[in-house]
Amino acid sequence: MPLYKTITVNPSTKVLIWKIEESFDWLSEGIELTSNCRQRVDGMKSDLHRRGFMSIRHLLAAEGYSDRDLFYDGNGKPHLKDDKKISITHSFIFSAIIISDIEVGIDIEKQRSKILKIAHKFTPIEEYRTLANEDAIMRKLTMVWGAKESLFKSFAKPGLSFLQHIYVEDFRLEDLATTATVSFGDEEERYNVNFVEFEEFTCAYALLDNSVNE
Repeated sequence: MPLYKTITVNPSTKVLIWKIEESFDWLSEGIELTSNCRQRVDGMKSDLHRRGFMSIRHLLAAEGYSDRDLFYDGNGKPHLKDDKKISITHSFIFSAIIISDIEVGIDIEKQRSKILKIAHKFTPIEEYRTLANEDAIMRKLTMVWGAKESLFKSFAKPGLSFLQHIYVEDFRLEDLATTATVSFGDEEERYNVNFVEFEEFTCAYALLDNSVNE
């Protein structure tokens, strides 16, 4: 079964991760797409993107949803018709969703050294110079990028900047958790972020901290 990992975060929040090992034809079996989604997937040039798209539909089905239950708003943020919150991610051979009663975001990133070259675009790189080696720096930067990406997906407002508006509290690698804040215009929202590492990939998922947003 290609359902790679299921994480029950709390009674109303679940993360599901799929490892994409099947063909597009296999993934299409038993999945009914809306006409709009059929056009989208037919227009994708990358086979891996097409397979990733279909694997998300299998993750939805695992939670009792069909393609028709999913829609996107004007900012490109996904929603479910039953008002549950959802976030979606796909990176190379992995895809994932998080479903919850509260605002959430999720991201999967492949751990790659090239992140060191772009780190200055999303975080003050000086904060990571004390880490033991380049591998540790790469891992932590991937976590920070994933955290910011998950908050970006959850907040979903035009003009939001990773560097200027999203702050991730420092954390130890072994903790695999941190907090983060989005400050944008008159709004400020705080999130709890957790990380999962597997097969040289990092998954970050963020949940809105309602204790400070009520």
